[in-house]
Amino acid sequence: MLKEFKEFIMTGNVIELSVAVILAGAVGAVVKGFTEYIMMPLAGQFTGGMDFSSFKLILSPAVYDEHGGLITAENAILYGTWINSIINLLIVGFILFLVIKSYRKLERKKEAAPPPPPSGPTEVELLQEIRDALKK
Repeated sequence: MLKEFKEFIMTGNVIELSVAVILAGAVGAVVKGFTEYIMMPLAGQFTGGMDFSSFKLILSPAVYDEHGGLITAENAILYGTWINSIINLLIVGFILFLVIKSYRKLERKKEAAPPPPPSGPTEVELLQEIRDALKK
């Protein structure tokens, strides 16, 4: 059973999937950092320095004892965090749109190049020569 597991784990598909998952995690961290640390401050600048993450609707406030210890945590709908998520989605979507658009533009340039003309006689010409040779 251990030998079968070793054969399964060492197949190319499992290793490639492992690499893809690890790479996706790293790319996710880069995208998250880009949106949170670069694009969100710019979006905040355009909205007058507004930070949506602090927006919330408190359903029940936090309850503390007489010494300041927390008894019951605050129950709130964090709609500002949701707004930030939507803004992040729009930013990432727009950037992916630009990347795909530029990629397609490069592909069109590659496809636009005409194929080189075939060298030598065509198939029809060869067949005509063979026909003529057989007639003689």
